[in-house]
Amino acid sequence: MPAVSAMATQDLIPIEAHGRERIGPCALVLRGFALPYVAALLRAVADIEVCSPFRHMVTLGGFAMSVALTNCGALGWTSDRRGYRYSAIDPLSARPWPPMPDVFRELARGAAASAGFEAFQPDACLINRYLPGSRLSLHQDRNERDFDAPIVSVSLGMPATFLFGGAARSDRAAKVPLHHGDVAVWGGADRLRYHGVMPLKDEPHPWLGSQRINFTFRKAG
Repeated sequence: MPAVSAMATQDLIPIEAHGRERIGPCALVLRGFALPYVAALLRAVADIEVCSPFRHMVTLGGFAMSVALTNCGALGWTSDRRGYRYSAIDPLSARPWPPMPDVFRELARGAAASAGFEAFQPDACLINRYLPGSRLSLHQDRNERDFDAPIVSVSLGMPATFLFGGAARSDRAAKVPLHHGDVAVWGGADRLRYHGVMPLKDEPHPWLGSQRINFTFRKAG
């Protein structure tokens, strides 16, 4: 994935303690939206990890990603030196990815509807585990077949700074603080905006310690 540039000039979007925070014409952060689901989400992740463990995939350029990942759902996002793509099969186990738990689908559809995207039907959930220093470089989500469906991104654990850029990688990206239980949703005119995550500081969460778990729901197939 491409490197983040011009980080020192990015705008900082202030936190609103509760409710809906607009970060683009068709993009919102729903503060604390996922909090009622946390216990069920973490139980489900533990079950998913047994079948499809977290792993550091290799990028097209041959570099190991700093973020560990796994997937659930009909399709899972994968990366290797052949490129980025979705697959119904976990390359590590040679078996289908674990099915998407009902609580995942309920949360994703509820958040999408709250952001104005009705009838969202995710078929892929990428689960990323960040440790201190982990980052996600600016990129677009372009491997999906359906750009009409939104992206729903759920944050648990340590705080992170989400970078929400423009239509070009060189566009200045806003810095959006994300905290435990926040859900970011973007689609429509904002669907193909560049986005990423700045390197995480070691600010342990009371329950999850020095890690951040992020769920990204997409309609990929």
